[in-house]
Amino acid sequence: MPTIARLPDLLISQIAAGEVVERPASVLKELLENSLDAGSRAIQVHLEEGGVKLIRITDDGCGIAKDELALALTRHATSKITTLDDLERVGTLGFRGEALASVASVARLTLTSRERGASHAWKLRGEPGAEPEPAALMAGTVVEMRDLYFNTPARRKFLKSESTEFAHCADAVRRLALTRPDVAISLTHNGRSLFQLAPADAGRRIADILGEEFVGAARLIEAASGPLTLAGFAIDPTRATDAKDGQYVFVNGRFVRDKVIGHALREAYRDVLHGSRQPAVCLFLNIDPALVDVNVHPAKTEVRFRDSRAVHQFVFHALQRTLAAPVQAAAAPSLAPTEGTVPAATFPPPAPATAYHQPEQPRQASLGVAEPAAAAYLAFARAAQGVGQTPAPRPEAMPQFQPVESAQNEAPPLGYALAQLHGIYVLAQNASGLVLVDMHAAHERILYEKLKTAFDNRQIATQNLLIPAVFSADPLDIAAIEEHAEALRGLGFDIAPLGPNQLGVRSVPALLQSGDPAALARSLIGELREHGITQLATARRNELLATMACHGAVRARRQLTVPEMNALLRQMEETERAGQCNHGRPTWTALTLDQLDKLFLRGQ
Repeated sequence: MPTIARLPDLLISQIAAGEVVERPASVLKELLENSLDAGSRAIQVHLEEGGVKLIRITDDGCGIAKDELALALTRHATSKITTLDDLERVGTLGFRGEALASVASVARLTLTSRERGASHAWKLRGEPGAEPEPAALMAGTVVEMRDLYFNTPARRKFLKSESTEFAHCADAVRRLALTRPDVAISLTHNGRSLFQLAPADAGRRIADILGEEFVGAARLIEAASGPLTLAGFAIDPTRATDAKDGQYVFVNGRFVRDKVIGHALREAYRDVLHGSRQPAVCLFLNIDPALVDVNVHPAKTEVRFRDSRAVHQFVFHALQRTLAAPVQAAAAPSLAPTEGTVPAATFPPPAPATAYHQPEQPRQASLGVAEPAAAAYLAFARAAQGVGQTPAPRPEAMPQFQPVESAQNEAPPLGYALAQLHGIYVLAQNASGLVLVDMHAAHERILYEKLKTAFDNRQIATQNLLIPAVFSADPLDIAAIEEHAEALRGLGFDIAPLGPNQLGVRSVPALLQSGDPAALARSLIGELREHGITQLATARRNELLATMACHGAVRARRQLTVPEMNALLRQMEETERAGQCNHGRPTWTALTLDQLDKLFLRGQ
């Protein structure tokens, strides 16, 4: 064995640099954090060749004294912490004192700074034995890094193309810019200006970086509980895309990739996202620094919460409440493209929509006489009894087009029904314009939410069938039903063998009485055989209830009367997450009068 020897200081720094300096974007992030910690109000970033050839950051912060320039380039030298207590309550972005030393060990670094109140600036090169020399600078600090990995060519080979490295650098600048909207930030690459962000409020800065379209398609998040606050924007489920890089989460102003928060996001969106779509968010979580450990990873992109479950539940419920808001509190998804609305203050509540109130007097006949919610819903449910049939339109289901101006301003959010389109969509008029509802998708969500509530309260009412619905089944189906008969009754089903190859459905959940009993039973048996009753009652409970609701919802081509359509609209307004069906697809959309006027070129 070779003898044990102390490593040279340069090699120690280069090893440490491997943890901090992964690529040019890593350098840029560390240097930007230093500028922000120095109290800068304006920061300029200049890059060349994706940051490999040059990274220059100019700020107007507090500056560094001449006698401290050399100390700033040594390892574990910092002005941000002095005791263990400081480390346990870190309130700055940087704190380890390794960034400048690590960069200086793998690149050519020059530090120029003028402390506030100093007569002139001083410059120091990051070379052994270098001494500070006078320099010209109005105020603040300029950090210049050239030729990354010039002395470690093996590591330079692992860098990607110039465009890729620049993309990472630009993303690092945007993330830091999101956390400090009060700071002006500009970015230049190869002499070309990419953006110049003026100081603004948080909503304006988010729109500048993530786009007006994101803000216009997102819902405002505001929540507080004890030492926790959450603010920002979360994408409306109907406007989500398949992009996987749209999640910006900050903890105490620090961009993080945290598994706890990520899981809370997925759980909050689980019931409302369609297919592989991802929840795009820009969220700022603030917590007492003593309750979060930021000293987990050298790049400081991971944190550890003292009570991770509390944080998970707080984020989950804050998002879930916003996404579950009834129609009255939710923005209307629109058929026509609209410009994003940017909040003017830090995170103000959205501008209130037109105040809608349920009228005490009956509506005009042209709008359909709205029955009380419960009775009207029963009438609507009865219309779904003949699933699979397509009866001729009844006279009372035909729309009556009469003047409705007197009631227009009092219309509820989804308005009042006018007609059905091809037996699939409900057309309604509200105070803003035209509302279109997918009646199957909307009824599906209503049933799903009612089933969840009934299941949680163990109050699933059953409906006995006058004649059992009989269907063929194989021996394994029959065995599964006999084994779990009691548990199935808890779900509202009474299914029993009627022969060696037949099963009969004697009762179903009352909420699903309008569905096809045999189809419901087959679906339930398929789930039961694949996952078992224990999983269906716990982990896959919601998936099972969603499947049941889908089979029980009113089918397309059903002709509904105007009161039945109005009953559906009122139920939607009272149901959480009514904007999406169980599969995440939108249940309704709207066109305002202004949008209709544009489509028909009125006034032009």
